[in-house]
Amino acid sequence: MTFSLAFLLAQVMPQLIAAIPITLELTAIAAIGSAILGVPLALALGARRRLTRWPASAYALVMRGTPLLVQIYIIYYGFGSLVPGHWMRHSWASPLLRNAFWYGAVALILNETAYVAVILRSGLDGVPPGEREAAAALGLSRRTAFLRVVLPRALMITLPTFGNELVLLLKSTVLVSTITIFDVLGAANLIRFSTLRVLEPLLGAAIVYVVLVGAISLMTLAIELRLKRMR
Repeated sequence: MTFSLAFLLAQVMPQLIAAIPITLELTAIAAIGSAILGVPLALALGARRRLTRWPASAYALVMRGTPLLVQIYIIYYGFGSLVPGHWMRHSWASPLLRNAFWYGAVALILNETAYVAVILRSGLDGVPPGEREAAAALGLSRRTAFLRVVLPRALMITLPTFGNELVLLLKSTVLVSTITIFDVLGAANLIRFSTLRVLEPLLGAAIVYVVLVGAISLMTLAIELRLKRMR
């Protein structure tokens, strides 16, 4: 089949654009969830006690050392074998457990948490000792100093890295299409299978992801510039 621009614009792009909210929702849920879980994990990675540091390091190693697709499959296909069938069908959580979207979201959160923690740990280690000493000299408690001085400074140090990580997270969402979630790539695959046309759906998906990545990059750059002006 020859390439058809009319088919791309009239049939492919509208369906892919309609699937963008699913991709953005997965990205947002994974980003927020990993940010919440990443802070305590980052603190655990730098803990002095081995009983705290070693399990955190093991988690980070496993999640970063195994492919995300394998993790998605384990959660999606393996969870059902651990939970009784009647509970899957009749419990209050049944609607969630039957929805592949939440399996994909959980897999993305658990995977991204390891990366967020490692990045944030490097930022915490990069906070100048003088700033910690200044916070102590002002009489701030360790908790207040961490929340008001150390953590914001670490976030500023690692903001460019987190921006790149958010882009990688967005592109990682394509893997959830393998468990029947119709995100942008899932919609493109559906078009491929129903029309037997390959180039237009994949090209359309590539265009959509380029636009989304560009938007995230501009947003991150705007935040960086604003923080620099504030400082």
